[in-house]
Amino acid sequence: MSDATPGPAPLSTDGPTPTDAPDRRRAVVVVASTRAAAGTADDTTGPVIRDWFVARGWLVEGPVVVADGEPVGAVLEAALEWGVDAVVTTGGTGVSPTDATPEMTLPLLDRELPGIAEELRRRGAASTPLAVLSRGLAGVAGATFVVNLPGSRGGVRDGLAVLDDVLDHVVDQLHGVDHAQNRHPHPGGAA
Repeated sequence: MSDATPGPAPLSTDGPTPTDAPDRRRAVVVVASTRAAAGTADDTTGPVIRDWFVARGWLVEGPVVVADGEPVGAVLEAALEWGVDAVVTTGGTGVSPTDATPEMTLPLLDRELPGIAEELRRRGAASTPLAVLSRGLAGVAGATFVVNLPGSRGGVRDGLAVLDDVLDHVVDQLHGVDHAQNRHPHPGGAA
């Protein structure tokens, strides 16, 4: 991949565009890991998220692996400029001095979706009490759904289980699809 933005944001120059497949949704997966970006650790979570989107029929850019902090913000800004349907980050949501993904995400959001972030933590806490340390956010920026997942494989697995239940509905709503015309079933059988 080549750089689309100056500095450390290694994105394709064109990203997944509507002309690639106008009827397919588009996502960017961002991995916030200083060690993985430096090549001293493997990215074990980005491919899991990418494969989850691909299995849903989405076009996916990434995983884009960047160091914690400002590089995450640069990639998020580029993804939002592309107008993708969803951006999922992994990593940088904890309390270590370098964890800054929520701080890079918050200024870009038009509206937070605190219920999703709360459910991510609740579902994660069922697996490990450390999940409550995640400061990850969920929200919308324009017509893009943005969510921060933890940087562990278990945290990503738990997070994707939450997103399985809401992703299509959120994206439909962001694109103005009438509630009665949504393509997905509602829990309890209501349309």
